[in-house]
Amino acid sequence: MSSLPQLLSPVSQPSRAEPTAARRIGLIAGWGDFPLLFARRLHELGYEVYCVGVEGHFNPEIAAYCKELKPFGLGQMGAQVRFLRRHGVQTAAMAGKIFKTLLFQRWALFKHRPDWLTARHFFHHFFTGRKNRNDDSLLLAVTALFRQNGITMLPATSIAPELLVQDGLLTTRPLTPHQWRDISFGWHLAKEMGRLDIGQSVAVKGRAVLAVEAIEGTDECIRRAGQLCPAGGFVVVKVAKPNQDMRFDVPTVGLGTIQTMRAVGAKLLAVESGRTIILNPEEMLALANSAGISVIAVNEASLQRQAAA
Repeated sequence: MSSLPQLLSPVSQPSRAEPTAARRIGLIAGWGDFPLLFARRLHELGYEVYCVGVEGHFNPEIAAYCKELKPFGLGQMGAQVRFLRRHGVQTAAMAGKIFKTLLFQRWALFKHRPDWLTARHFFHHFFTGRKNRNDDSLLLAVTALFRQNGITMLPATSIAPELLVQDGLLTTRPLTPHQWRDISFGWHLAKEMGRLDIGQSVAVKGRAVLAVEAIEGTDECIRRAGQLCPAGGFVVVKVAKPNQDMRFDVPTVGLGTIQTMRAVGAKLLAVESGRTIILNPEEMLALANSAGISVIAVNEASLQRQAAA
């Protein structure tokens, strides 16, 4: 098994001589462990964190690492901008999942109470239908809204690059030739899905597709694969999109991913090295080892080397 330090890239500490304004950062916090982990890292690096907590998503424990935390509804982006600008924030980052299924509930536009700035900016996405509502389209529109109002969105991984996993086998259980073939098969399929902005994950066995991720998310994709393949033993492949914008929707896995895989009998998780975040890697990999699940980080070059071996 690779040692933990090999999982993490080095991080440079920001200069303590920077002006106070440069030490302020906004955080748009969605669901999951990533926002909490990222906020803690920002706090350790000496940033003043002003957090927009998306209602129904964020973990209130994040407040321990923030100068100020304020909850906002999904459609209150005008209020979010005013909150950040009032505190002199010029740069921000997004972390965590937003449940896109909320946008397809009955009377969603009324439930999320879009303010004037949000309604105007997303008018052609939600009212006229002239623009689509796939992930990249919506998230690029979000970053454009903030940029037009004086706030630049940065990739969380540019501030804390150590969150990205490096290439190699991360657990103790070696891979079989069949699993390597499934990884290669799933990799190219997942990359094509990403190019089409459908999802990031696939579940395969014997180079047959069991399930592909769409709006439901990775865990539900894995559960569906388990229902369709009760014998288990399948492979889950999760990759970044070919033109991944690292400011948002970066592939992320953690303890919950392994728990879901264990529950349905999946035996291998392959992620893209250098472009995937692993949350709480010590706990996640310990659980994977105890469950007999292999975890590996690969890229195009390592897959080609394996194919040539």
